[in-house]
Amino acid sequence: MKLSVSKLNQFVFLKLPSAFICGVRVKSISEEKCVVSVKHRWINQNPFNSMYFAVQAMAAELSTGAMVIAQIQQSGKKISMLVANNKSNFSKKATGRINFVCNDGALITKAIEDTIATGLGQTFWMKSIGTNEQGVQVSEMEFEWSVKVK
Repeated sequence: MKLSVSKLNQFVFLKLPSAFICGVRVKSISEEKCVVSVKHRWINQNPFNSMYFAVQAMAAELSTGAMVIAQIQQSGKKISMLVANNKSNFSKKATGRINFVCNDGALITKAIEDTIATGLGQTFWMKSIGTNEQGVQVSEMEFEWSVKVK
């Protein structure tokens, strides 16, 4: 069964309620790319009238993790996944609608194949770029994912 946008948003509602309440939503997903969107609102603001960094991190992480979930599901194996590290850079106030785009889906396939073949955990870094409605980058986040056959 292929993951769809609606199934991922249902997953966010059921398993990540704080992200759902803050307005984090998957907009599109493929094997190579995932787009997650969140709009600056009262519920997700910081004292400086922009989006709280943790809300940006939730959306950025989902843009990477959704593709990991999809490819684990496609493998048919029981594989655990975990964020091992992350790095963030904030370059502009996040106001309005922010779209987080990750284009690193190709990195997942090799890690899953290697963990299945060796039984050892594998790690890989994925990047998500957050841009505002004008297309200006507001943040860049990287997540080091760890996958391992259970």
